[in-house]
Amino acid sequence: MLRGVPVLVGIVVVAATVAMGRQEIPFDVPTVEPEAQVATGERWVNSIGMTFVRIPSGTFTMGSSATDAESHERPAHTVTISRPFYLATTEVTQSQWKAVMGSNPSRFQADDLPVEQVSWVDAQEFIRKLSTQEGATSYRLPTEAEWEYACRAGATGDDGGDLGSTAWYDPNSGGGTHPVAQKLANSWGLFDMLGNVYEWCEDWKGPYPSGAVTDPHGPSEGPGRVVRGGSWMVHSNRARPEFRDFLAPDDRRNDLGFRIAAVGRVP
Repeated sequence: MLRGVPVLVGIVVVAATVAMGRQEIPFDVPTVEPEAQVATGERWVNSIGMTFVRIPSGTFTMGSSATDAESHERPAHTVTISRPFYLATTEVTQSQWKAVMGSNPSRFQADDLPVEQVSWVDAQEFIRKLSTQEGATSYRLPTEAEWEYACRAGATGDDGGDLGSTAWYDPNSGGGTHPVAQKLANSWGLFDMLGNVYEWCEDWKGPYPSGAVTDPHGPSEGPGRVVRGGSWMVHSNRARPEFRDFLAPDDRRNDLGFRIAAVGRVP
């Protein structure tokens, strides 16, 4: 089984939940664009040096209609992301992890490598501590739909494109992770969306809907939490925007990390 200073707009607080394992813990998420500490155009940098880029709202086709696609990648369906959000341009690095957590669990160790050997639960604790440390900006994992939308960056199709120029995967990784942002970014400025390390998403794994949906968040429970993007140890069949898999929330692997979204800033 692993089969980017924007203008602060109005605050709408919506009830949300983070599931630690299968226990639901409520929290409030402001659905506003974050006010940047440092900004250049549509990018901003937070207190520990994480760069975020603004992902526009829009509609895309999620999943695959290919006859040889895995069953849980079908059906292809229309998804609308109704609000812009900010996504980290890279996976969380070991230096960023240490700045918040004070330790480094990774097998392949260097400050500019992605942190790995972190579970979904570990990622949630990093997010909780970083949000508390910054005091105003709220962070979370991207939903599975947000992740695929950001990975595709307006592109369509059922393959990852020129993986040699954009991804660290089995044919070129040399058997381990690589420093983030060394390969080409996608058209929205995001690095390593495919390869390097798998990335945790917020959602439980579940079947896709057959019709159009807006801002899906996945089911309330499932066999595991979604992971996306493939890793340094996979071939091209798994380094695809539509490829999806899942792991138990407490699983840790040396090809498993995460990137975070910034979802709001309380004035």
